[in-house]
Amino acid sequence: MSKEFWTVREVVGLFQIEETFLADLEEEEILCPECPENSLNKLFTSRELEKLRLAKILVEDMGVNLAGVDVILCMRSKMIEMRKQFDAILEDLARHVQEAFKKSPDSF
Repeated sequence: MSKEFWTVREVVGLFQIEETFLADLEEEEILCPECPENSLNKLFTSRELEKLRLAKILVEDMGVNLAGVDVILCMRSKMIEMRKQFDAILEDLARHVQEAFKKSPDSF
């Protein structure tokens, strides 16, 4: 998706959902659309659309309620952040091993 923002109408059409579902997700603070100054329009970023996509799957296909969706999306976000930290640690470790190998390759 190359657009930066999507309107409510575009999101409803794209995801084939009711506006009330969007409103419920906003009320539960699962989605947080942008609200530009001097505008009544709500705009959704690609990050919010990804949360909406997952929320729709969880609710429609798996029968998860909105409180459960919130918990699952928070856990997913934390897991992604932990994965990034783990990847950074592994990259740092690989860098240290390479430096140590360059200093004394015979010790390996």
